[in-house]
Amino acid sequence: MSIQFKSITELRAMLDDKSISSSELIQESLQLAKKYKELNCFVTMNEKISVKKASSIDLNEKTNSTLSGIPLAQKDLFCTEGLRTTCSSKILSNFIPPYTATAVEKLEDAGSITIGKTNMDEFAMGSSNETSFFGNVHNPWKKGYVPGGSSGGSAAAVSAGIVPAATGTDTGGSIRQPAAHCGITGLKPTYGRVSRWGMIAFASSLDQAGPLARTAEDCAILLNAMSGHDSKDTTSLNSNVPDFLENINQPIDGLKIGIIKEFDISDLDTDVQACFEDSKKNYESLGAQFVEVSLPNISASVPTYYSIAPAECSSNLSRFDGVRFGHRAENTNDLNDLYIKSRSEGFGDEVKRRILIGTYALSAGYYDAYYKKAQQVRRLIKNDFDDVFKSVDLLMTPTSPNTAFKFGSKGTQNPVELYLEDLFTISSNLAGLPAISIPHGQVNSLPVGLQLIGNFLREDQLLNASHIFQKNSDFHLAKPNLEDF
Repeated sequence: MSIQFKSITELRAMLDDKSISSSELIQESLQLAKKYKELNCFVTMNEKISVKKASSIDLNEKTNSTLSGIPLAQKDLFCTEGLRTTCSSKILSNFIPPYTATAVEKLEDAGSITIGKTNMDEFAMGSSNETSFFGNVHNPWKKGYVPGGSSGGSAAAVSAGIVPAATGTDTGGSIRQPAAHCGITGLKPTYGRVSRWGMIAFASSLDQAGPLARTAEDCAILLNAMSGHDSKDTTSLNSNVPDFLENINQPIDGLKIGIIKEFDISDLDTDVQACFEDSKKNYESLGAQFVEVSLPNISASVPTYYSIAPAECSSNLSRFDGVRFGHRAENTNDLNDLYIKSRSEGFGDEVKRRILIGTYALSAGYYDAYYKKAQQVRRLIKNDFDDVFKSVDLLMTPTSPNTAFKFGSKGTQNPVELYLEDLFTISSNLAGLPAISIPHGQVNSLPVGLQLIGNFLREDQLLNASHIFQKNSDFHLAKPNLEDF
């Protein structure tokens, strides 16, 4: 029996009734990764260690963990001890970490098996997975189309059924947008819910790790394992972690969902609008109520984000200098020449662009006008969310303004065109709120995502609303036709 397109829940049942062993499961995942190599999902495979771990799990039959023996893929910015971690950048193309990121460690402690590291936009900077040093990732739904970014490799690997789930990171929509473009479920938890230790930083006040999977139920399983306070991460929340599966089947009768007045859905493609209206009707049939709400400052989200994120990226990426680790240029004249040549050769165009913007925004003459002002606007956006959540439980928006698009069709002349792909997702990162994308239809045979935004630490409510939607629809069951690969 093939394990392709099976959920974690389904694979757990197969392992428990002995219809498949963990070794067979891992072997098939590795074979699928090779079969669909043209998708370019993976940067580095972990074949020997994953096979060895599966064999060990099979010998020890007792397990209390849902994830025991389950294959996962890790986004290639999570450090993994002894396994290459590149951030899909030339500057880290030979970096092998001496430690493992807390989020990955927690998943592996729960028994999951890492089969490989997934391709991504370089240093997580991008919305289309076209900035990777290792080449573009193809969307499994259509060859030559983007999977979304920056967690495009993870999303494509899950969408193609190579693995049932994968890790991603979300700085401005980088879990939710690829989840939408690839027809799967992607959750960005509350900022601080999952440790950032060992996760190579892009923008420290915005980055958040989270799961990508076939279903909301699987995301809950992964979040149970990944969450928790980490003393090694000063931004990690020291709060109780609920069982995200406990109330996932609760009826949603009476749930109040806000529709944001400032997001004009009528500007979107007619078919995307139709999917959104159909999902509203679906939720209403399940007992949810819709309320129009106003977030007066949300229109400033994109410029605010693209002031703060590049500034923090400029600071974080200053450590990649060709001296301590990573790519080092040859034939340099002095230390300053080494810095310049190593960074010029090691970073791609989009990373350089954001470093330049961020350095400018942090400079003495412009700090107050750009970075400080952006942080003030960020607080206004957060205050708007606080006010809105006094009257509603969740907010609902499209995940992305568009379906997946062709390689090279956006941002080649004007990078801002690509930045606007994150229009609906950025605000929840600025406010530190949890948000999820679930599939809710197709336009021109490409998936469309629906976004739900929750209140602080209310991932349980997001997962419950998403799971009930998926129990009463079949969009999440749709599979790409992989014949072209």
